[in-house]
Amino acid sequence: MEKRAVKAWIMYDWANSAYATTVLAAVLPVFYASVAAATLDADTAASYLAYTHSIGMLCVALLTPLLGTLSDLSGRKGDFLRVFALIGIMATLGFSIVGEGDWLLASVLLIISTIGFAGGNTFYDAMLPDLVPIERREMISSKGYAYGYIGGGLLLALNLLMIQQPSWFGLDSTLAGTRLAFISVAIWWLLFSIPIFRFAPRRPAAKDLPQSWGGYARVGARRLRQTFKQMLRFPQLIRMLVAFWFFNDGINTIILMATIYGTSIGIGTTDLMLALLITQFVGFPCTLLLGAWAQRWGAKPILLVSLSVYICIVILGYFMTEALHFYILAGLVGVVQGVSQSTARSLFSNLMPSGRTGEYFGFVNITGKFSSIFGPFVFGLVGQLTGSSRWGILSLIFFFVAGIAFLLMVKVQQGITDAQLADQEDQKQWGGHSPKVGSDINVSG
Repeated sequence: MEKRAVKAWIMYDWANSAYATTVLAAVLPVFYASVAAATLDADTAASYLAYTHSIGMLCVALLTPLLGTLSDLSGRKGDFLRVFALIGIMATLGFSIVGEGDWLLASVLLIISTIGFAGGNTFYDAMLPDLVPIERREMISSKGYAYGYIGGGLLLALNLLMIQQPSWFGLDSTLAGTRLAFISVAIWWLLFSIPIFRFAPRRPAAKDLPQSWGGYARVGARRLRQTFKQMLRFPQLIRMLVAFWFFNDGINTIILMATIYGTSIGIGTTDLMLALLITQFVGFPCTLLLGAWAQRWGAKPILLVSLSVYICIVILGYFMTEALHFYILAGLVGVVQGVSQSTARSLFSNLMPSGRTGEYFGFVNITGKFSSIFGPFVFGLVGQLTGSSRWGILSLIFFFVAGIAFLLMVKVQQGITDAQLADQEDQKQWGGHSPKVGSDINVSG
């Protein structure tokens, strides 16, 4: 295991989590409604923002499977990560010049930054098996999420001060503080991405491949079609994928709807933002601790426990009435959110053929993006039919129960055997150039 490359991999989560916390979760929604779409009515602005998110994720869903295949064939996941990260960074910087009524510009920038952020994460996730042997993946994956929590949380705290107290930074308005927050996210993302840009691992390219992007695209498209057929031969991977569709949808819906739900029951904006900070800083130590437990007892048992805690969170959310309750639930989310994502990532990496992680993670991402439309839809539909968002939040129990049911059917050791068989087939097909994890890895830069 190349320690320098592993540290760089962990640091990238610290880098790009600033975008997830400041831009996606905290600042951009308010900025879009109050500045970029100030010339539109509130309902239209909210709809435009929702459509923009959908378009961005659709672009990612369509692009990443093929690009993941190309990164596997070329052995250059780091190069693809660098390109997508720079796309996201430049688009994030662009938010600082959006003026009043520039909703179209803001939407275009959000689509581009979403492609950069989510597309880059596909190659970032797929790098894990290249860097870390199976017995260490739970801990390293957890460290990535943990560092992401603390990095994103620290910059978010600074950004909220810029917006709430602009005079402390020599600024004349909240809007100026918001623009500076966008600039700080771009700088933060770029600065802490430098290590992975330099030390990303490289694997040998597949034998006798065309030496042009057009040639890669043709071979990649053919191999991608084969992937869809090949996955059907891996029952453990399929079960894990179905489980992921359900519980990931539930987790994402909680993330997306928590602020709206809190607002609907009368919790103030300040309390909501402080609760978001609590989630970040609780998530750091808990993700490391539970990641160590996953290293000892296995990723699957820890993931089952974390999903059970989410069921408790949903039930408690139904009965929530005041800000203190929201703080408590934010803390509970911080305890399990990071480890549920990191253990799922390590489980997937163990169940996938090591020479095809790029295309397989691309497939996970595309199907995960499409499946994630159902949770918010169910939340909204149940809330509308019952006249209460409390029943909407309670309906999310279904997604966690279904996820747990399918996860219980996953036999991890058999899944590893499935992946090893695929690796053997790849070695035959590509003339021995589908290396095992940890073998023949060179450090670029």
